[in-house]
Parts: sequence; C-alpha cells; structure tokens
Amino acid sequence: MKNKLNDRGLHWWDLVWTGVRRNYDNLDDAIARRLEDTPADDQVEIHLSKMFSSIFKRHTKNEADRIFIVGTATTTPGLRKVSSRPVKPWFFTRVFAVLALSFTMLMLLLYFFGSDKAIPGMIFIGSLAVPFSLLMMFFEINVYQNISILQVLQTFLVGGILSLLVTMTFYTILPIQAIVSIENALLVGVIEETAKCLVIILFINRYKLNYIFNGILIGAAVGAGFSVFESSGYVSDYGLATIYTRSFQSIGTHTIWAAILGGAIILGKVRQRRFNVHDFFTKPKFFIFLLITIGLHTLWDWDIPNGTLMTSLLQELLVIIIGWFLIFVLIDAGLREVRTLQGQLIVKKRRKRRH
Repeated sequence: MKNKLNDRGLHWWDLVWTGVRRNYDNLDDAIARRLEDTPADDQVEIHLSKMFSSIFKRHTKNEADRIFIVGTATTTPGLRKVSSRPVKPWFFTRVFAVLALSFTMLMLLLYFFGSDKAIPGMIFIGSLAVPFSLLMMFFEINVYQNISILQVLQTFLVGGILSLLVTMTFYTILPIQAIVSIENALLVGVIEETAKCLVIILFINRYKLNYIFNGILIGAAVGAGFSVFESSGYVSDYGLATIYTRSFQSIGTHTIWAAILGGAIILGKVRQRRFNVHDFFTKPKFFIFLLITIGLHTLWDWDIPNGTLMTSLLQELLVIIIGWFLIFVLIDAGLREVRTLQGQLIVKKRRKRRH
C-alpha cells in the first residue's frame, strides 16, 4: 500500500480527505485531468525546521510593516504572484513576547507592590497572549494576503462573542449537568464546536472566501476570540490561578480547533459559492473534520474515571498533538492549492494561445 501511494505521488495523509480536489468542481474535464496528473515533485511538504526557521533571525521594521499592509485593493497580489513556497511565520513570536512581558509586569504590580488594580489587566492579557499570538501566525501564513488586519480583528471580536452567544443559546436548549462524564463532555463538544462552526461559516460567506488559508485564518480568529472571552469568564468561577493554566493550554484548544473547521469549510464548499445547509450535511471533506474537532474537544473535557494528574496531562498532550498535526496537514493542502490554481491559469493560458 505504501509503495503504491508513493508511486502515485501521494502521501498517507491524503487518506484524511485533504488535498485540493474540490478546486476541480467548476473546471472542465480536460483541465481537471491535467491537474490531477501533476507529478509528485509538485507536492509541497511541510518541514517544521523550515517552517519556524525565521523565528530567531533578525527582521527589520519594514519587514514587519509589510506583513500588515495587505488585504486592500492595492495590496492584494494576483494569483500568479502568490507564493507556494513553504510558509515561514515569525512575527507572531514577537507578539507573544510583548504580551508575555506585559503579563509579567502586571504580576510584579500585583505580587510585589500589592496592587489589586493589576488583576483585570492580568485576566485580559493572560487570556489574550497565546490565542492572539496563534491568530497572528495564521495571519502571516495566509499567502493570498487578501484579508486585512481590520477584518481579522473584527472577526476576532465580533465572531468570538457571537460564537459564545450561539453556544449559550444551545446550552439553554440542551442543559449540561455538572458531572463531567463522557456523555456530558461529548455534548459540550458538539455544542461548542457546532456554534463556532456556524459563526465561521457566516464570516466565510460574508467575506466571499474560497481558499484554504483564508478559512484557516477566519476560523482561528473566531476560535481565538472564543478562547479569550471564555478564559476571562472562568476566572470569576475558579479564581485568578485559572489564567496560568488556561493560557498555556490554549496552544492546542479553541483557536486550533476552529482553524481546522475553517479550513474544512473551504474544503467542503464549491468555489465561488456560499457554504450552505446542504454542504453542511453532505460534504464528507468538511464533516469528517467537524467530527474530529468534536472528538478532540470531548477528549479534552472528559475526566477519565480514576485518572491521575499524569493521565490528564497525557490526555491533553495527545489532543494538542493531533490538533497540530491536522493544522500542518491543512497547511500542506493550502500550499498545494496555490500550485493547483496557478497550474490552472497556465493551462488556460496555453489553451487560449492554441486558439
């Protein structure tokens, strides 16, 4: 099986129903067959050492400015100029460093000077640091550069709060018991992931987005907003110590799960059309990822009977690893999508010349 897959230029993760075949939905058969026959050398692979290789390099202010001057009529590149090279985000680590430094200074105000006025700031910055930094990473890797930072911030704020409103609406219909059993954990996963998914669909349709990286970014914006406001709310129930745990745990929870959903929505929609109710229930490329995120959320919330602290930590680590693996699979699919669409342009251009 392995040899056959390699001979065809495929990878075993293609069996997870990723890839860019959905881009052939509105192409004629000749172009579709031409693109399907793309050699294995045109596959884009993700190498973590390369992806994060720019983090420790020196970067100028102009380089940072160029990251944010995107998404307008004059700064969105044409498809031919979009890069399909491996993505190398770096600015998100600077965002995290600033937020972490801010949180540390607020801790000094509270614990060294005894100023209670630092607590609201600690709650907000502590909840914001990891999710917002991850959001900036996904903003950097949107190679199409067709979504502005203003759109991202609007989605982060409005989408995050709206997803919480939808979640609470579902909770009033399906009340959750206090005991965290596997059944309740599953119900929480279904409610919260479905709520975020509906809001992500709303924003993707509103912005008329069609690319995998676009879906990942919008999903991450909604998930990051959800994560920030939810974590801030938990402090009133469980105390300030909640911020220390949830801030680090958020590296593999709502922001990542919602980013997966965003990419899956794009995989499930027909290009240039809105994602509709029919797509929600009939597109396996989308639905399989929705089920996976629900499963990850369920596993995260479930208190395994007679489980120890080590069991809980391993449980969370497993969820984080699976979530990030799916993110890298979608990044790979997104880069191959660029090459597919650019190949489509080349084929069309050659056909025009012949005629």
